[in-house]
Amino acid sequence: MAEQDNNDWNPKIVAFLCNWCSYAGADLAGVSRMQYAPDVRIIRVPCSGRISPLHILSALHRGADGVLVSGCHPGDCHYISGNLVARRKFSMLKNFIEHVGIEPERVQFSWVSAAEGARFAGLIEKVVENVKRIGPSKMATVTAQ
Repeated sequence: MAEQDNNDWNPKIVAFLCNWCSYAGADLAGVSRMQYAPDVRIIRVPCSGRISPLHILSALHRGADGVLVSGCHPGDCHYISGNLVARRKFSMLKNFIEHVGIEPERVQFSWVSAAEGARFAGLIEKVVENVKRIGPSKMATVTAQ
């Protein structure tokens, strides 16, 4: 896809958000009427540590152009260390997806607290911008054949 075509294309982003922090930050962004890309599908999870790498790969396989995983800041996890478990899983997944030929920029990890609505909105814009730069995912197309 040509560079100018990417400006009109809106990537499909799946965001796995921790119920206790990141989802509350997204909610704050919404009630504060902050603007961010509308093509983000949010999936609320009890803890970012419960997200399996298979969930992320499945989202990409089913047509997501990018995936965001966001949890509580270190030291603030409702389940003590779930966010640190998520970070370890994510680190291994990044190495794997790069090894199999998926652009690592398609998968992002972040910390967002319940009070960071503006940070969440900015993060979504950054994720969308990164995915737009690399273009549509070919993973769903390749696996469908």
